[in-house]
Amino acid sequence: MARKTLTEVGSRIIIVAFLVSGVAHLIAPEVFLPLMPDFLPLQLELIYLSGIAEIVAAVGLIAKLRWAPIFTALVLLAVWPANWWAAIDATAQGDTLTAIFGWLRLPLQLPLIYWALKAPVRAKTLEGKTTK
Repeated sequence: MARKTLTEVGSRIIIVAFLVSGVAHLIAPEVFLPLMPDFLPLQLELIYLSGIAEIVAAVGLIAKLRWAPIFTALVLLAVWPANWWAAIDATAQGDTLTAIFGWLRLPLQLPLIYWALKAPVRAKTLEGKTTK
């Protein structure tokens, strides 16, 4: 029972975080530009795309759609290199506060990926219909 509750709480944490972050990506994309590796093209477009992906993942988790846990984990994995880049870059530039935040953020993605994969989904019946 405790594990199920922790998984449900974890799922809710991801939903809230992805909704807030996804909207932030769309309304203030410039905040995320320093996190982007210099070698990536179309940085602004990638920021918008990641924001949309986060919102889609959150909505999928809210609706308990079967594809949502895997999609959410893939989104977390897709943005992980940018988080590594940000931590390394902040360290190299001597930006201590950003570096500390960046390095602390990296291991926190592991439980988020776990919670994403364990997020509750609607069960499928023998007839192939989805139930709540």
